[in-house]
Amino acid sequence: MPQAAPRPCTHPGCGALVRDGSGRCAAHPRPAWKKATGATKRVTGRKLQAMRAALFARDPLCAECKRYGRVTLATLRDHITPLAEGGADSDDNVQGLCHDCHEEKTLAEALRGRARWAG
Repeated sequence: MPQAAPRPCTHPGCGALVRDGSGRCAAHPRPAWKKATGATKRVTGRKLQAMRAALFARDPLCAECKRYGRVTLATLRDHITPLAEGGADSDDNVQGLCHDCHEEKTLAEALRGRARWAG
């Protein structure tokens, strides 16, 4: 079975060659992902379905598109302040977004999350 080409460890300042394809040497393993201690618990199931239906009944248009004068139906329930950044899973922290606006916002949140993780 072919072996991965040796590459330097991705840990800052480490130049040890790694041959297993993981990107990290034995001295610098990646920390295991774990949920933050103060993370907000997500609402799920029928309660979430009811909250989603109430949101779209109250405001059926995409909040971001409205800001730019476009008229687009909202299809996704989005947290204005993400739960990962300390937002609450409540009615005052949600908005309806269309798929395109949600994708753009999610990408920005993911980049911020990666920056927090690396920093």
